[in-house]
Amino acid sequence: MHISEIQSRIQNAKHLDFGIIFNDSIELFKKVWVQGLVTVLLRTVLIIPFAMIVYIPLFFLGLFDMYPSGYGGYDSYGYYDSYYEPDVSPLFFLVMIPMYLFFIAGISTISFGLQAAFYRICKMKDFNEVGREDYFYFFKKPYLGKTIKLGLALAGIAIVATMLCIIPIIYAFVPLYFMYVVYAYNPDKSVSEIINLSFALGNKKWGISFALIFVCGFLASIVGFLMCFVGTYVTQSFVFLPNYYIYKEVVGFESEDNSMQMVEDVNF
Repeated sequence: MHISEIQSRIQNAKHLDFGIIFNDSIELFKKVWVQGLVTVLLRTVLIIPFAMIVYIPLFFLGLFDMYPSGYGGYDSYGYYDSYYEPDVSPLFFLVMIPMYLFFIAGISTISFGLQAAFYRICKMKDFNEVGREDYFYFFKKPYLGKTIKLGLALAGIAIVATMLCIIPIIYAFVPLYFMYVVYAYNPDKSVSEIINLSFALGNKKWGISFALIFVCGFLASIVGFLMCFVGTYVTQSFVFLPNYYIYKEVVGFESEDNSMQMVEDVNF
């Protein structure tokens, strides 16, 4: 689908019914809750190595604080001084800053790629399409670079919006949620086009999107709490389903979508 046609559909979008989308999301959740759980678990497991890169140096810094050289940390009588602060080399911060940025880039890319793949699976289940549930689809060679760029863009926009205070991030998180959906069904579009389309759709349907995300997130948290917190891993994907139906109702899918056909060609 050409970008001008997508923009036209967004600008001329019809009114959406909150109740219909909410009920449709529940019905779809019944079909994809297993795939949503797999997505959450994969994200958790794949993020662990990146977390270790950051926390291992901090662990050794803690040891340095506990067992400093000389009297450091202890007074002359052998009692521990809780106000003692060890000297940390500037080299430590020069190393930690790039590692922390690498950590953000890693988790952003992993989260973005897995979430976009989950939306592809949602479409397959919704339309009863036959195909492989490929959770690593957007980490393949044709899309890996774009997945990294979009993950970094999403993280960057979120950080800037948060630094500007609370209101910008409340506004921005709705269009940011749509970046996953737009990328999932338009992988042939450029990074800037995907971001622009996401914000256009988010702006057009901000109110109903925010309400649905808030209600679905609240219900997912309550149900997860009743399932002894472990259930949050199961219900977490429910929050992302309303955006799928908003995209489906506003933009829709072509019967012969060239970009999705290209996706299948790459798979096989």
